[in-house]
Amino acid sequence: MSVFVCGSLHYDVVVDAPHLPRLDETVTGAAVTYIMGGKGGNQAAAAARMGARTAFAGRIGDDPSGVTLLQGLADAGIDTSQVQRDSGASGMSVAIVESGGGYGAVIVSAANLNIDPGLIDMPTGTNVVLLQNEVPEAVNLAVAFKGRNIGASVVLNAAPARPMGAALLGVVDVLVVNRVEAADLLATTEAALDPLSAAQALTTLGPRSVIVTLGGEGLVFHDQGTTKHLPSHPVTVVSTHGAGDAFLGALAAARSRGESLADAARFGQAAAALHVSTPVNERDAITREKAEALMVQRSIR
Repeated sequence: MSVFVCGSLHYDVVVDAPHLPRLDETVTGAAVTYIMGGKGGNQAAAAARMGARTAFAGRIGDDPSGVTLLQGLADAGIDTSQVQRDSGASGMSVAIVESGGGYGAVIVSAANLNIDPGLIDMPTGTNVVLLQNEVPEAVNLAVAFKGRNIGASVVLNAAPARPMGAALLGVVDVLVVNRVEAADLLATTEAALDPLSAAQALTTLGPRSVIVTLGGEGLVFHDQGTTKHLPSHPVTVVSTHGAGDAFLGALAAARSRGESLADAARFGQAAAALHVSTPVNERDAITREKAEALMVQRSIR
């Protein structure tokens, strides 16, 4: 059984700085890292790192960044046979990470907007399809139907926040949102949002199950009539950049192994905790075994 990810690829420039710049301000940074990114690429790499056989569909440009992105997927052990080529630029992003671990980012989608879903074939053995909102909704809808037609579970990470049609939400098995995305979908404010009620209310829009992530406060999920809060792991945060993607990839990997949504969410939380507490250039060393060990540590406290 395996995970199939369709989504974005960005060549990420990650800068460490004391704070985000104000308008017209120039800030002196401390370090810069160049990595493969994009929610699709990050989630695929996380799923592979957490032990899942993983394939990826997306689109890169004909520039040097595209070569780097393709190699990054291959280095992570991901099947890249369905990565499409574009004549223009590859997607990219710039993220500024503050000393406290928070960040701000700008993305340029470029080739990611030109993914052709008609060229995508669902690999044999796929049982989890993982999607995000950094590609056009028409692409997500087409791939979700392809997954549903072979009996795969469709997981949609509704990030970045944007309006979504009923057709897409109606073919989603697991919807994953943060507070902002949940509030937008329910037409309320983040301040007025009750996560427990929101998780249940979001299922009325079509998804069979919902997870609302709460950062350091853990998450809430609604599945098969049950709504529950899962606290987070207490760790020292280095950077929260990419934490959601680490969670999603691990969740998908666990679901592909047949774990319940609750157990998969707990596994995802452990992987995300390791991610935020590990320096960026050491995150490739995070493994399924390390995530499982962290889960055991919490269980014996």
